Amino acid sequence: MSKKRRELAVPVYDQINLTNLIDMLFFLLIIFMITAPLLEYSVDVTPPEMNADPIKPDSDSEVINIKADGTIVYKRDTVTEPELQIVLSRIEQQRGRETAIFLRGDRDLRYGVVMNVMKLIRAAGFRNVNLVMQEEAQ
Repeated sequence: MSKKRRELAVPVYDQINLTNLIDMLFFLLIIFMITAPLLEYSVDVTPPEMNADPIKPDSDSEVINIKADGTIVYKRDTVTEPELQIVLSRIEQQRGRETAIFLRGDRDLRYGVVMNVMKLIRAAGFRNVNLVMQEEAQ
């Protein structure tokens, strides 16, 4: 008795269907476009209110946050004043002193705390320092 081998007809595909991959790529792109601006201001800081011309941070600028308890936050990492000096010197070496620095301080902070951080930024050689405010309710 000889066994007959059954041959299964398996179709051979010589093309890859990219439609599902492209759909997933566009979906992820939209998610990242929505969440990226939210990550920049994810630190819980409430700046004081004031009417002024709006200035938007660009990709060449840096944002330094000071919480209500006086802790300094740079890119979601808590840093001390000496660590901030090291960070500022790295920014100065990589991008130069013309980099715009945006300083976001909580409205409940003492004036001296914000001025100490501003003094550190100015001592590092940055001249383009902007204080971030909220738009005043009318």
